[in-house]
Amino acid sequence: MRIAFDVSPLSHPRTGVGNYILGSLRGVVEAAGPDHQVVPFAPTSPQGKRRIPAELAGLPVEPRLRFLPFAHVWRQGWSKAAWPPVERFLGPVDVLHFTDWMYPPQAGGIRSTMIHDLVPLRFPEWVQGRTRRMHGAKYRNAARTCDVVFVNSEFTKGEVVDLLRVPAERVVVAYPGVDSDSENHSQPASVESDSENHSQLPRPYVLTVATLEPRKNLETLLAAPLPEGHVLAVVGAAGWGPQPALDRPDVVRLGYVSDGELARLYRGASVFVYPSRFEGFGIPIVEAMAAGVPVVASAHPSMDEAAGDAAVRADPDDPEAIGAALEEAVRRRDELVARGRTHAARFTWGACGRTMLETWCA
Repeated sequence: MRIAFDVSPLSHPRTGVGNYILGSLRGVVEAAGPDHQVVPFAPTSPQGKRRIPAELAGLPVEPRLRFLPFAHVWRQGWSKAAWPPVERFLGPVDVLHFTDWMYPPQAGGIRSTMIHDLVPLRFPEWVQGRTRRMHGAKYRNAARTCDVVFVNSEFTKGEVVDLLRVPAERVVVAYPGVDSDSENHSQPASVESDSENHSQLPRPYVLTVATLEPRKNLETLLAAPLPEGHVLAVVGAAGWGPQPALDRPDVVRLGYVSDGELARLYRGASVFVYPSRFEGFGIPIVEAMAAGVPVVASAHPSMDEAAGDAAVRADPDDPEAIGAALEEAVRRRDELVARGRTHAARFTWGACGRTMLETWCA
């Protein structure tokens, strides 16, 4: 089987979606072995031509990257025109799996995509207009044309069935994974980071990881009382919308960091907190558990599967509840760390890749 796998979003610094694309691709390649050919592809910018090969380094694949000026406009135009088919550039394919930025046409074979969440439909005020338009068009195309729609949780499966009216039998949960050793997958030196080495912070710290945008709810966390003697360490690039006020003595802004640095920051934290208002899954919750950190997670049901019974939950709109949950997590550290490690062990990229490959081969 020849599988065309869209890696276009890897042209930008990885956050949640990019991490899922790279992790699931690793899992598919591992599951495929010598029996199937996996072809990562992307119409991309000069930045993508540099960054994508670095991200795929070490994988036994030959990416097919085509440089295009104004790549975003070209990808959207190609998707809307529904011509020419992807086979014109890649040759025959048995599976086309497109990810987050486009829905390219194909002449034949299985049509597959991934939906991480339906935030642009559920909460359009939480995303930019371009994101609403781009994802709305992709959702409509996926619901109409895809043989299989992968999602990252049972919660998101329910959203796709309810909002997009995709039959449940066409929607398959492929849970994200956690790297067994994030140090082994640090971003290469050619991929820039906004952070220096911050893994030795001068005081005990509570860690949060999120792109700085309204849905991630940093403003409520900033209003919550921290455990005595702690600072709040904030990892994440600036997003869109009003930015939270981080210029305070009890807040350390670290910006975008590499995978290896993030792994060190997880391990050094007293507590990890994730106050998001809505997620497709909430992979940082599981990453923190795997690193041996007690977790405080938003009580929104979209994070139930990530949190399991191994996190302290808190109302994301109640600063006092978040503060109390942080104190509880400190007190219950040993119990929560043990529960978290057990829970996180369920989530592997190998299992994710096997789910995808088995679905395509069924």
